[in-house]
Amino acid sequence: MEGKKTGAESVIYRKIESGDDVAIARIIRENLEANHLDIPGTAYFDEHLDHISTYYLANPSGREYFILTDVQGRVIGGIGLAECDLFEDCAELQKLYLCEDCKGSGLGYDMIRKVEERARELGYRQMYLETHTNLEAALHIYERSGYRQIPKPETVVHSAMNCFLLKKL
Repeated sequence: MEGKKTGAESVIYRKIESGDDVAIARIIRENLEANHLDIPGTAYFDEHLDHISTYYLANPSGREYFILTDVQGRVIGGIGLAECDLFEDCAELQKLYLCEDCKGSGLGYDMIRKVEERARELGYRQMYLETHTNLEAALHIYERSGYRQIPKPETVVHSAMNCFLLKKL
């Protein structure tokens, strides 16, 4: 890409495949390292991170993960959703990450819209997510996309997360 920003019109969304595991795990880890979140209690140490496709494909009715590639086929990001039993008719937005050279292109907003559309198709009426205040750009995108902070639920998957958001779809 030679440092050029990639816009929504030049990406391909598709469901994750096993061949995507290394690339998306690298993107997730690089993002977390850059934000000082390469610590226990974050996705950095998820037991499924190195085989993320297996996690999402093993239960396709309850989980989905979408990979973004550029027109050359390079994995540039991903976003997932899974059923969330914390709230009624709720899905959790999971692992939204982009490679560094694609940030600031509007793709984060596009990814959120796409996963929300899919959640609606599946019958969900709310989206929940966990994030961290260190991820300022992500938090900004979530809030601009209509997510509102809520108190910490009794149960959270990633114990190091300190910001919890919910949106009515």
